[in-house]
Amino acid sequence: MTDHRLITIDIDEDTLAASGPDAEHERRVAIFDLIESNSFEVEGVSKGPYGLYLSLQERKLVFDVRSESGEAVHVFILSMTPFRGIIRDYFMICESYYDAIRHATPHQIEAIDMARRGLHNEGSDLLAERLVGKVKVNFDTSRRLFTLICALHTGQVRSNVR
Repeated sequence: MTDHRLITIDIDEDTLAASGPDAEHERRVAIFDLIESNSFEVEGVSKGPYGLYLSLQERKLVFDVRSESGEAVHVFILSMTPFRGIIRDYFMICESYYDAIRHATPHQIEAIDMARRGLHNEGSDLLAERLVGKVKVNFDTSRRLFTLICALHTGQVRSNVR
């Protein structure tokens, strides 16, 4: 297993508090999936593994990357502004998807799911672009990180992004 990976992810509950038990569950699942399989190489750092502490400052996501022993490795800030539209649209299509599961034909569900996956890929690609020069991630890690970012904003985004 490579040393360039995340082994822990912690969330600042003061700035990124979950909006309820469902949001908390989504976060736990997203973190589990990300820890289970990821490639996370901090630019200019010879090796990991890393711990990641996420917080929000002035509507920007702060990535505080630490060594396995807890020493500071690198801190970078990711503006959420470029993601606002994609996240909003992603939540809207997810709501349509869950509604379709209850009421639509399999063909309609498949079409909505393809759109949902397309938006997820778009968000993942944007995230990978925004991480250039900070962290190298593979596509699967970018997808899992985007899932976590969406999970962090569940409940908050629906009211704040519009």
